[in-house]
Amino acid sequence: MTLTDLTHSVADGMPVYPGTTPVEFERTTSVAADGARAHVLTLQTHAGTHVDAPCHMREGARCLDAFDVDDFRFDATLVDCTGHGARDPITVADLPDEGVAADADLLAFATGWSEHWGTDRYRDHPYLTGDAAAWCAERDCSVGVEGFSPDPTPSAVPDRERDDEPEGYPAHDALFAEDQFIVENLADLVAVPDSFVLHAYPLPIEGGDGCPVRAVAEH
Repeated sequence: MTLTDLTHSVADGMPVYPGTTPVEFERTTSVAADGARAHVLTLQTHAGTHVDAPCHMREGARCLDAFDVDDFRFDATLVDCTGHGARDPITVADLPDEGVAADADLLAFATGWSEHWGTDRYRDHPYLTGDAAAWCAERDCSVGVEGFSPDPTPSAVPDRERDDEPEGYPAHDALFAEDQFIVENLADLVAVPDSFVLHAYPLPIEGGDGCPVRAVAEH
């Protein structure tokens, strides 16, 4: 058995979705002065590598604490999208056949985009069309992505945005309508095989709409 860490490290000032709360560490005590070292960590529930619950964008939908811990262990199938460039759509034509999807709890879209983590280019990740996300959700598959979102993220360079990009969050909407999860900001999916087990366990936050996770591939 091999374990591959698919998690971006949590660090002060790390990248976050545009307009959301920055991640901050504040040291509160030290070994020298207080006998123990401790910090206060400020981060949004959707910072770093994290899982989205359906209640994130759907009123009345289930939150993290409404699921069993085993629901965050996924039989995952890799979808190779490394040929997609900046802000390219991932469409139904890019998805695996029915038989492959039937054996999966989650489709992990490997774009190689995690190599741009910490740069403005990271915002220009490929994205799922609403139809592609609906295809996944209708086959009872959650989704994992190497980007801030399965939907387009506002670019640091607005001229890079395309006229045909969807408005709103159609991929989120399609997945949450079928009670599926979205695991965002996965790292280095190109390092895992076509089939693996994804462990992505959030803290048991009451009413949690999302939570950072330690995402680990078992293969």
